Amino acid sequence: MNSTDPCYAAYVQILREELLPAMGCTEPIAIAYAAARAREVLGCLPERMEVAVSGNIIKNVKSVVVPNTGGMKGIEAAAAAGAAKGDAEAELEVLAHLTAEDAAAIARYLERTPITVVHADTPHIFDILLTASAGENSAKVRITDYHTNITLVRRNGKTLLEKTPGADGGEEMSDRGCLSVERIVDFAGSVSVEDVREILERQIAYNMAIAGEGLKNSYGANIGKTLLHGHENDLGYKLRAWAAAGSDARMNGCEMPVIINSGSGNQGITTSVPVIVYARETGKSAEELLRALTVSNLVTIHLKTGIGRLSAYCGAVSAGAGAAAGIAYLQGGRFETIAHVIVNTVAVTSGIVCDGAKASCAAKIAAAVDAGLLGLAMVRDGNEFYGGDGIVKKGVENTIAIVGRLARNGMLETDKEIIRLMLE
Repeated sequence: MNSTDPCYAAYVQILREELLPAMGCTEPIAIAYAAARAREVLGCLPERMEVAVSGNIIKNVKSVVVPNTGGMKGIEAAAAAGAAKGDAEAELEVLAHLTAEDAAAIARYLERTPITVVHADTPHIFDILLTASAGENSAKVRITDYHTNITLVRRNGKTLLEKTPGADGGEEMSDRGCLSVERIVDFAGSVSVEDVREILERQIAYNMAIAGEGLKNSYGANIGKTLLHGHENDLGYKLRAWAAAGSDARMNGCEMPVIINSGSGNQGITTSVPVIVYARETGKSAEELLRALTVSNLVTIHLKTGIGRLSAYCGAVSAGAGAAAGIAYLQGGRFETIAHVIVNTVAVTSGIVCDGAKASCAAKIAAAVDAGLLGLAMVRDGNEFYGGDGIVKKGVENTIAIVGRLARNGMLETDKEIIRLMLE
C-alpha cells in the first residue's frame, strides 16, 4: 500500500484511535470519568448521584475491581471514585494517580453519599447517564457508544453540550469501511515503521508489564500461573499464559495501565501479548514485531467493527484471531494464510459468551489464544474449514461479516438473558 493511498493514513489513524492507554476495566473507568466530569460541571463534590446505565454496563462493572480503591467493586464504587478523586482531563486514566489516602477518602465518601443505580431503558448498548446533585444544583453527563464519547452535559437544566449518539457508535472515529484482511496485510508490509512505532512500542511496554505482573503475583484465579506451571518451556503454553496473566492482574485490581484495543484492555492484551512473546522467543527483529502487531491489532479492530463495542459475544475471540494472524505474519504467512487462520479460529470459538468483566475473562483469553494457535496449526498442515461448515462462509470477509451479524443481531436475546441472570 502506497503512502499516498487514502487507506494508508486511515489505517494509521485507526491505530491511534483504538490503541489508547487505560487503567482498569474500561466500563467502570467510563463511569468514573462521567462522575469526574459531572463534579467539574457541578462545581463541588456531589452530595448524591444517580447512575442510569445500559445492561451491558451493569454486566461489565458488577464483578470487576475498580483500580486504586482498595479492592472496591461495582458501579457505586466507580462513581464514587470518579466524583471524589477522579481527574476528568485524564479520561481513561481518570483514576491512575490515586494514592492510598485517596482510596480511604473514596471509601468514606461512598459510605455517606447516596448513589442510586438504575437499569436504563435505552436503545444504546453502551449508555451511561450520571446525575450529580448538591443542594439545589445538579449536573448531568451522558456517555454513549464508546468510553469517552460525552454526548450530553447539563447544569441546572441548561444544556452545555449535546450531540446525537450514533446508531452504532464511533461516529467521531475514522471510517472503518476501508478495512479488509488483504489490505491490512498489504499495509503491514509497506507501512513506514516510524508511522506506527510510538503507538505499538507503547503497547509492547504497557501490556507486557502487566502480563509480567500477573505472573509474578497473585491475582484472581491465577489462570496465567496455572497454565505455565509445569509447562515453562512450552511455547504454546507461554503464549496463553502471558496473555491470561495480563487479564488476571487487570480484572483483579492491578493498578498498572494497559493499551486497549476496540475499547477493551482484555482485547488489547490478547491481541498483542502472544505476538510479542512469540517474536521474542523466536528471535524476530523489532521491525518484524511491529509489522506483526500492525496485523494483529487491525484484524481485531476489523472483526470488532461488525460486532460492536459490547455484546454477548466474547471480545477475546476476535482478539485471539488477531493474535494468531500476527503470529502467522511472523512465520512468513501473508494474505491467503492469514485469511485461513482467521476463519479457522472464529469457526472454533464463536460460541463463547460475554458474561461481564471478572476473573474468568483470563480463562476465556487462554481459550481464544489456544483456538488461534489451533487455527494456525491447521493451516500449517494444509487443513481448513470451508464455506458451509456451520457459520463459515466462502471468503474471509464474508465470514467476518457473518460473525458480526451473529454477535450484533443473533445474540441480542442472549445478551438480555445473561444480564437478567446476573441481576437475579
